[in-house]
Order: sequence, then structure tokens, then C-alpha cells
Amino acid sequence: MKHIFVTGGVVSSLGKGLTSAAIGMILERRGLKVSMQKLDPYINVDPGTMSPYQHGEVYVLDDGAETDLDLGHYERYTQARLNRYSNYTTGKIYSEVIARERRGDYLGSTVQVIPHITDAIKDAIRNGVAPGTDVAITEIGGTVGDIESLPFIEAIRQFALDIPVGDVMFVHLTLLPYLRASGEMKTKPTQQSVGKLREIGIQPDVLICRTEQPMTDDMARKISLFCNVRREAVIEERDVEFSIYEVPTMLVKAGLDRIIARRLGLPVEVETDLTDWNRMIEDLRHTTDTCEIAVVGKYTALHDAYKSIYESLAHAGIANGCKVKLRKVRAEDYADGGPALIEGCDGLLIPGGFGERGVEGKIKAIQHARETGLPFFGICLGMQCATIEFARNVLHLEGANTQELDPHSPHPVIHLMPDQANVHEKGGTMRLGACDCDLVPDSLAHRLYGAASIRERHRHRFEYNNEYRARFEAAGFATSGVNPQRDLVEIVELKNHPFFIGVQFHPEFKSKPLHPHPVFDGFVAAALAHSRGAHRGGKPERSRA
Repeated sequence: MKHIFVTGGVVSSLGKGLTSAAIGMILERRGLKVSMQKLDPYINVDPGTMSPYQHGEVYVLDDGAETDLDLGHYERYTQARLNRYSNYTTGKIYSEVIARERRGDYLGSTVQVIPHITDAIKDAIRNGVAPGTDVAITEIGGTVGDIESLPFIEAIRQFALDIPVGDVMFVHLTLLPYLRASGEMKTKPTQQSVGKLREIGIQPDVLICRTEQPMTDDMARKISLFCNVRREAVIEERDVEFSIYEVPTMLVKAGLDRIIARRLGLPVEVETDLTDWNRMIEDLRHTTDTCEIAVVGKYTALHDAYKSIYESLAHAGIANGCKVKLRKVRAEDYADGGPALIEGCDGLLIPGGFGERGVEGKIKAIQHARETGLPFFGICLGMQCATIEFARNVLHLEGANTQELDPHSPHPVIHLMPDQANVHEKGGTMRLGACDCDLVPDSLAHRLYGAASIRERHRHRFEYNNEYRARFEAAGFATSGVNPQRDLVEIVELKNHPFFIGVQFHPEFKSKPLHPHPVFDGFVAAALAHSRGAHRGGKPERSRA
């Protein structure tokens, strides 16, 4: 068992998650089995109660764990099997330690950060390792020097002493800021960041330096000298010009795969096979076809709030040989501005969310897509809004709404799930994780998946109201996916429309660059057909789905 710990310095949001995922992928392509884990310093038990504007999207795993968005990078880049042990926070660690103290597990000891909290963090690291793992990669969130990060940094220092020499390495991601006024790139912040690590007792084995400009050899030698890291282990990770999926290739070209192999005593002569990955990047680089997708949502101001959705659209673009352009539209703006805001777009995607803000704008946008034949894809709240729109404007159910927004609606076509009625705590109490779904034969969903049953990840409290199902079905608003255990509607679609589908689950959590999610694949295919039809001045072609 080998361990790699990834830390970050100078500033946050340097891309530790991407870099950690890329390292995991590189090692897998050398025939190794990896496990991936993220330790976050914030006190929330998990990100489930945090605003997307605070921390980006909440990424949900098969077992229902609500986790940091970096776990999405791990799953997109690697085959690692993630679970609730793959993401720990300060809040989760302290909750477990306090629970042990209340049970009397410490036998009267004074409970302290060292050793009790650091021991719990080390236990968490061990829990995150899947059976049969060759290399366990653990990313430490936050920035070296932050007060809240100190217990985690101390814990990994101790952890390195607990395992055999040569079975652990430290990778530190840092920033070389470029000062445009003087035309200089500065190494001092990197030196100070590494100095902080060394004060604690950790000497990085590899420095990965984020840069806007090329790092000169003299600069690399200076960093090597002042940070006590070998020259060949000072690696440039320049901002990618084309795609984030270039990062693994960039790191392999810099020799990181061989450095890791030598440091951990792994076979050095093994080649890192990125053939299919590099072919994918080259195909995308030379693609000329485009389609434009309008994303009308609540959190469009922050890219990371819908990170997995945007990446899933890119994956589908790769599969369809086109580049997907995004037009991000605030749902509140659409409520005022109307169709002009998405004029010229080839598809409409309505993502999930919570609360009243922007819902009426989403409903109006869906009405436009339904009436004009614009390809439509609704996810979670997007599916619910499609149901409300159809109820109001086709079934003429005045006041139709979701009970989330109007508990006294005369037509609650979306209602609270019965098992949620007496739930009062917010964290980790929704319908979460992978659930079964049986597909209706010959439906759009069935053709997209090419399967009779599927499992998808959920995160919601409100659900399609089965009391209205017969009326919807009679009017052409079909149910095409149902959870067999509880008879819950999971997928709806509109007949006699080029592409109109809504799903209660979150398919974006199961898409990968080389294996796009089938619903995203079909949606982008329909949007591309719409684009080609619009460019010829004719009617949009039907989706290949």
C-alpha cells in the first residue's frame, strides 16, 4: 500500500482536485488500482447544507453521501469507487470524536487535538482506502497556513511516520503569480508556502507550480534550491488553453508518472498509456461543428455550481463530434426578458435547485421549448418545473405548483414525499443516492439507455404526484421511468416533440469524458440536429435518439 498526499499553498482554488484526479488517472493507466479521498477543513459535517455560491455543487455518491465537488473530478478521471469514507470534514471528524467521548471511549482522558483529533483523521484516511488498492491518494482541502487546516497537516505528518519508509510521498500544488506591471513571475509565495509545510515537519517530494506564463529553467532551479526539492520534481502546470482534460497529458510529459514510480518503488519501466485520452483531445481540438445550449438556472453566476452538468455537456459534445457552447441565463432574468434571452440556442437545459427564486422563469423557458420544438432536458427541479408548466398550460390546472413553494396549491402536481413529512433536520435527510428505475419499452428514455432498467443518483424531497399521472398520460406527457420499489415517477417525456425529457435524478454525476451519459448524449445530438436544421433554414432534424 502506497500513499500520496496532495496539499495546496499560496491561494485556494488552484485546482488540487483536478491535479489529484489526474494523478489517479495516470497511475491507473500504469495498471495500478487507486483510491481517492478528500479531507476538507470546514466545520460543516458535509456540504449538503451549503449554498452553491459558497462551495459549488454538492456531488452525490451511489451510497447517498453528499460530498465536495472535487469527488466529481475523481470519478470523471478515474475508475476509483467512492463512498461516504471518501470525503471527511472537520465537522465530521469532531462529531465522531465527541460521540466517542460521550460514550466514555476515552476512559477519562482529556480529549485534545493531539492525539485524539489527529488519530481520528488518520483513521479516516485508512477508512478511505478501498480493498486491493495499490496507491491511495488523499487531497487536503484548504491552503497550507490556514488555522483550520493545521490538524489535517499534522495528521498526515504523523501518518507518514506510522507506515514503512518509502510508502508515502507528498505533492504540493502552488502558484507562481505573474505581475503584469513588471512582467515578472514570482517564486517567493511558493518558497513561503513550502516553508510553512517544513515548519510542521513535511518536506514535499514534488512541487507542481501553477503558472500563466512558461516557467524558465533558472526559475525552476531557484525553486528547487530554496524549497529543497530536486529540480526534476519541480513541475510546471500551466493554465490549459483548450480543455481541463489536457492536465494528465501535461503531467506525463513533465515526467510526473516516472517520479512517482521511483519515489514509491513502483515499476518505472511501465508505460503510461494515454492513447485513447489523447485521441479524444485531438478529435475535440479539430472539431468545427458547434451547438449552443441555454442553461436557465438559479446559480449560473458561479460556474462550479453546475460543474458536473457543464462537464457532462462537454462529454456529450465529444461523443457527437461537436463543441458545446454554453449560454448561462439567470432564471429570474428569463422571467422578465423572455425568449429573447435564449434566441438562437439549439437546446434548453433546466438544472436543479431549491427554493422559490427563479422558478417562474424556468417554467416560462420550458413553455417556450415545448411550444417551439426546442430540445429540452430538465434535471430534478427542472423535471418538476416541466410538470408544473404542462399542468398549467395544457391541462389548465389553475394554481398547479409544487408543495415546496405553495403548500396550499389546489393542484400539487409535485408533492412532498410521505417519508419526508416528519423530517426536520436539513443535513443528509433527503432521498439520496442510487435508486432503481424501470424504463417503459420503446420510450425515448429506453432508446437512449438501451436498457430495461437503470440506477441513478438522487437528491430531493419532493416528487411527482401520482394522483395526476393518468391526466398527464392522456394528454401526451408520458411517464417513461418508474422506481419499482415505491412506484415513484423518475422520468417524464413529451410525445410528438423532437426531444423533451425530464429526470428526477442527477445523471450528471455518472458521466465521463470517454463514456458520456446517454441522456446528455441524446440531448446534445438533438441540439446538434436542431443547429444544422436552423443553419439550413429548414426544420430541425429529429435526434438520432
